[in-house]
Amino acid sequence: MERVEVTTVIYAPPERVFEFLVDFPGYARYSEYLKDVRQNGDGGAGTRYQLEFAWWKLTYTAHSEVTAIDRPESIEWRILKDIDAVGQWRVEPDPDAAPEGEEHACRVHFVVKYDPDSARAGDIRIPRFVSISWVIDKVKPKIRSEAKRIVERVVRDVEGRYRDVEVTIDTSGD
Repeated sequence: MERVEVTTVIYAPPERVFEFLVDFPGYARYSEYLKDVRQNGDGGAGTRYQLEFAWWKLTYTAHSEVTAIDRPESIEWRILKDIDAVGQWRVEPDPDAAPEGEEHACRVHFVVKYDPDSARAGDIRIPRFVSISWVIDKVKPKIRSEAKRIVERVVRDVEGRYRDVEVTIDTSGD
C-alpha cells in the first residue's frame, strides 16, 4: 500500500472545518481536475459519490462511499472500483497552533492509502497505445500539486481570507 498524507492548520473551530469538509459536492470548485460530484444519499455513512475527473486526454469517474463519520473529528471513505483505496479526513483541535489574534486552530489531515498494483483501466478512457502504468506514473506528481492547491483554497474559504498556508505532504509506502 502507498500512502499520501496532506496536513495543514486552519484557524477555525473544529465544527466549522468539519462541516466544510463533509460537503463533498463542493470539492469541484477547488480542483482543476475534478469537474463534477454527484451524490447518492444524505451525506452520512453509506452515501455514495461519483467524482468526475478530467486531465490531459483522460476522463474518469471515481465511485466512492463514505464508510464512517465521527463529527466533528473524522470522515472515512473508500473507492468502490478500479483501485483499492481508502481515505480519511481528520480534524484535531490544536489551540497551540493558533497565532496571536486567532481564537481557534485545527490540524487537518487528509490521508489516502492505495495499492497502485490494483489499478485497472475500468472506466478510464485511455488513448490507444497508452498503458495504465504510464498514466499512474504521470498522475503521481499531479496529486501532490493538486493537493496543495485544494488545501490552500479550502483554508481561504473556511477562514474567509487569503494567507500563506503551510502544507505538509508526506508520501510513503506501508
